[in-house]
Amino acid sequence: MNAVAFALVVFGVMLNAAAQLLLKAGTNAIGHFDFTLANALPIGMKVAFEPHILGGLACYVVSVAVWILALSRVEVSIAYPMLSLGYVVNAVAAYYLFGESLNAMRLWGIAVIIVGVVLVARS
Repeated sequence: MNAVAFALVVFGVMLNAAAQLLLKAGTNAIGHFDFTLANALPIGMKVAFEPHILGGLACYVVSVAVWILALSRVEVSIAYPMLSLGYVVNAVAAYYLFGESLNAMRLWGIAVIIVGVVLVARS
């Protein structure tokens, strides 16, 4: 994989991870909610106009375009497993941004993901 292809894959992964983090920030801003027939419209409007959620959706749109460019240069069997790095990015970012737990089991899982991605990338 050349440098441009690698950069596209990493950028796509980071955009996807950013989208998840923005969606989480948006749902945190809205608070816990349930969709029912009675509140579907008011909650739907809150979700539709929450800036973090809109930013997350925008990141997804751009990430799809970047990912299509990446797939035009890299085998899908190499590129797709690299999306797993998004789990690593999100776990670490969620720890710092949202105070989510990073216990020993999660850290071991992150280590396994990193080893797996390195093995796939070197194949």
